[in-house]
Amino acid sequence: MKTMKPLLIIFNAHAGSGHADRLLPDIEAYLTKAGMAYTLKKTGRPKDVHALVTQSELNHYSAVIAAGGDGTLFEVVNALMRVRPEKRLPLGVLPVGTGNAFSRELGLKPADWKKAIDIIHRNKLRPVDVGKVQTSDQQYYFINIVGIGLVVNIGQTTQKIKKLGPMSYSLAALWETMRIKPNPIKISIDGELIEDNLVFVEIANSRYTGTSFKIAPDAQIDDGLLDMIILKPIARWRILNLFPTIYSGRHIEHPEIETRRGKTITLTTTEPMPLMPDGEFIGHTPATITCEPAALQLLSAQL
Repeated sequence: MKTMKPLLIIFNAHAGSGHADRLLPDIEAYLTKAGMAYTLKKTGRPKDVHALVTQSELNHYSAVIAAGGDGTLFEVVNALMRVRPEKRLPLGVLPVGTGNAFSRELGLKPADWKKAIDIIHRNKLRPVDVGKVQTSDQQYYFINIVGIGLVVNIGQTTQKIKKLGPMSYSLAALWETMRIKPNPIKISIDGELIEDNLVFVEIANSRYTGTSFKIAPDAQIDDGLLDMIILKPIARWRILNLFPTIYSGRHIEHPEIETRRGKTITLTTTEPMPLMPDGEFIGHTPATITCEPAALQLLSAQL
């Protein structure tokens, strides 16, 4: 009988404002009870993740598990995407952070770490797309979403009030929508040109952002395409009506929202604007964003 190689678990002890570390004994007990072999490497900062993955002898492991929030997942994805495709290990997700937007694609809610381990244990693989961002001086990958404009302002404010937990994103969104300011943005999507003053542009590989906002309700993580959601100029009172509908994805029915789908998207702005991939703040416009089809194998409940 062939012995299964152990999992490589990259565990962000600081995820969830330190709550992840308090969960660790229970997580390890659950893994042991399920008979799952693993090597756990703790990290206090997402930036350490790349070194942990690349310095590990990946051929000793069956999969790499991102245990933390969306920031940890972002770093694990970027580390794996820098490995040659034939040596790239499957990816698993163990959501124990503040924001676990991508884990919703696996049917997981923020506290569903036991269900996440059950999914990993079943060892069912699903090919999924990854987004690639190229700026003038940087290249990186995202599995969830990348945005500019209002969404970045919301993300920056969320960081300041992160200790409030899952509600921090919603509070930040309400605060920032009261200070909205459109920016002139030029977009090319598979050759189609859009030029307008826009409040935000989100380019999504998956459906959710900020844990529970269904920002791109029609996005699919394995269709070889990226979904783009644009918010055009809007009165403040209108955005307060629009805001609650993002939880259900009904915001795309509002006339100020425009959606597109494509493989290659370029963003150009008058002044450089910061980008926010998967809740991180990396790079500025101008940027070219492309879909890398079936770039990773995801340990998933769905096939």
